Amino acid sequence: MKRQLPKPRDLAPLLRFEKPKLGARRRLDAALTIEDLRRIAKRRTPRAAFDYTDGAAEAEISLDRARQAFRDIEFHPAILRDVEKVTTGWEVLGAPVALPFGIAPTGFTRMMQTEGEYAGARVAGRSGIPFALSTMGTASIEDVAAANPDGRNWFQLYMWKDRERSMALVERAAAAGFDTLLVTVDVPVAGARLRDTRNGMSIPPALTPATVLDALPRPRWWIDFLTTEPLAFASLDRWSGTVAELLDSMFDPTVTFEDLAWIRQQWPGKVVVKGIQTLADARAVVDAGVDGLVLSNHGGRQLDRAPIPFHLLPEVARELGRDTEIGLDTGIMSGADIVASIALGARFTLIGRAYLYGLMAGGEAGVERAVRILAGQVERTMRLLGVRALEELAPHHVTQLTRLAPRPVADQDRG
Repeated sequence: MKRQLPKPRDLAPLLRFEKPKLGARRRLDAALTIEDLRRIAKRRTPRAAFDYTDGAAEAEISLDRARQAFRDIEFHPAILRDVEKVTTGWEVLGAPVALPFGIAPTGFTRMMQTEGEYAGARVAGRSGIPFALSTMGTASIEDVAAANPDGRNWFQLYMWKDRERSMALVERAAAAGFDTLLVTVDVPVAGARLRDTRNGMSIPPALTPATVLDALPRPRWWIDFLTTEPLAFASLDRWSGTVAELLDSMFDPTVTFEDLAWIRQQWPGKVVVKGIQTLADARAVVDAGVDGLVLSNHGGRQLDRAPIPFHLLPEVARELGRDTEIGLDTGIMSGADIVASIALGARFTLIGRAYLYGLMAGGEAGVERAVRILAGQVERTMRLLGVRALEELAPHHVTQLTRLAPRPVADQDRG
């Protein structure tokens, strides 16, 4: 083959000089997946704060299984469909959403990054998705409403031993225009979150020799933490102690279905029960008259080896999908996970860690990046499946492959 020196006119089309991207913008633009954001977040966040987000209860088996369940699916695409235009929104709990997911309620959020709930609420409002504020949030009900004045705000309620204080929060949320109440029912006591115990996790974070050493490669986090409003719970009094001690001192292990009925009477908007882990309990809360339920094992942060919500979804949707709206969380790390959930009967999903990884990676811009990553994956997955709207997704688009299956029960085991 004859060789020759390249001519300048041949090289010109190959030379593309772009304006360099610096700092956070470069890092975030390079993140193509939620796992990419997680890696950035781990580098930028002190261990105790990162582990509080990233970790789960005991051996963290529930979380591992939930994520594995999404990996263990097979999609069944249809070909030769016109998917030039794809609609990724529909109505959830009486109002439209632009995407089939919302931001889950997370506690101590400003500990992860100082913009905290404000960043999540603003991004949710711009993206046309709901933002859920936790009882254990670090922004007040009223401040979240101000940050997301035209969007959908949901309030997540833990029932405390002090019922009057619990209902005072409910009244404030209603007055601030929150449209949905998420009643979380899977926290009679705190789960054994061993990473937090080993890290000496406290609220606010304590300056110890270990945390000072951990801070050295992460100066930006500590500068933000020490020069912004002190970390506190905006919906309750300040606390100085461990997370587990706080939860155990507040949460009421005596809550029953009678309390749920009472809460339903107090709230003027939609009521959704979060933390359902069996078909029987799903049926019971539907019979109690709630507007929706969320299949969830609290992100694996309560009972380890709990049921996998994604595995429970088809049965609950088949039995109760005509009577209520079904949400799902735990283990979602991609838009494909969200599409699979919708196909098997969920009306919406909630993202917790995926949102917090973005927050820790880059504040509000990181949350925006996380939502855009998921939105792009949702749209692309729908196109590749050959569907143009969420309504077209159906169980035949997804097969849940078997990795874990119950051992057959012999007669002698029943005794």
